Amino acid sequence: MTAPWLSIVGLGEDGLDGLPPAARPLFDGAEILMGGARHLAMVPDDGRQKVEWPSPLTAIVDRLKDLRGRRVCILATGDPQWYGIGSTLAREIPADEIRVVPGRSAFSLAASRLGWSLDTVTCLTLHGRPIEALRAALVPGARILALSHDGSTPGAVADLLANAGFGESRMTVFEHLEGEGESCVAARAEDWSHVGADLNTIAIACIGCPKKAWFATVPGLPDDAFIHDGKLTKREIRAATLAKLMPVPGALLWDIGTGCGSVAVEWMRAARNARAIGVDSNPERLGMASENALALGTPGLRLIEAAAPEGLADLPKPDAIFIGGGLSTEVFDAAWAALPSGGRLVANAVTLESETVLADLHARHAGDMARLSVQRAIAVGSYRGWKPLMPVTQWSVIK
Repeated sequence: MTAPWLSIVGLGEDGLDGLPPAARPLFDGAEILMGGARHLAMVPDDGRQKVEWPSPLTAIVDRLKDLRGRRVCILATGDPQWYGIGSTLAREIPADEIRVVPGRSAFSLAASRLGWSLDTVTCLTLHGRPIEALRAALVPGARILALSHDGSTPGAVADLLANAGFGESRMTVFEHLEGEGESCVAARAEDWSHVGADLNTIAIACIGCPKKAWFATVPGLPDDAFIHDGKLTKREIRAATLAKLMPVPGALLWDIGTGCGSVAVEWMRAARNARAIGVDSNPERLGMASENALALGTPGLRLIEAAAPEGLADLPKPDAIFIGGGLSTEVFDAAWAALPSGGRLVANAVTLESETVLADLHARHAGDMARLSVQRAIAVGSYRGWKPLMPVTQWSVIK
């Protein structure tokens, strides 16, 4: 095992005085100190080399690899493994070369101030990320803690909450937690007017307006939750499709023929940090998919304007694949070749031609074949009757 040469130490607003005992020798013994300008300003000049975060931050990995073997200490905010630099570096540098000593996270500090139990709270970051990611967490009764990007973030969050029907939600913003300038401001989202410090953490106790629609994370959102041109996987079929795709945390879905992105969006909402790539040759529908991703809290949906199978080349390996449009033997062969063992593939067909392709694939690869038929009640004069939707043939298989 390689001895750790890189240490990552979590700092609070109390600076070096708040370092835990385990962190002090790592800091004192370092040849090189790295961190943001705020972190390095806490360190008195003692002759050691100080390196401020490069821009873009991803350049730090190459810089650190050049320093491998020297004693380097990175000063980070709070817990480096919770939306921090520690998680980033762990993907690039072997864990046995790194020693991490976390400080108190902003999440823990804010929860302790409010008396919230962290195991019942949704924790997320809006630092350097689209604020629309918050939408996926908005359900009545939810408690949310969010790291801000800067002093304008609370106001933007308040506007988002009000527009989503959660204007009565209670917002509490903590600034400079555990620092000399610690402060707290609380108000309903619809009444929010405070503009404060860049370093802040937002707590939200969600209260939804009963007259405004909100959406669960369980697959099967109403069709009118999406902007579409009529070409989308309908609600009941979509729920059955997601059940077969089996979203799990961090997994990647290829949504081939994504259309308005309904399956990809629901995949990302269904599991923490789930990812999706939507491929479609129709730019208008990709525009709808982009709008739907923002509106429903999945701004990380990656969209590619291309026809399959050509558009599938060089994509990262998927954990699951959905073929909702443009099904052909060539598209399936390219998707199947990319799918690793244990990966799930689901294909839906509504035309006789596509159904013939599915029948052949089922004969070759087994799996499950089902015919799904949905009827919805509609008005028939002063009465009601059943209107059938087009039946869908669904084939699902685990490689």
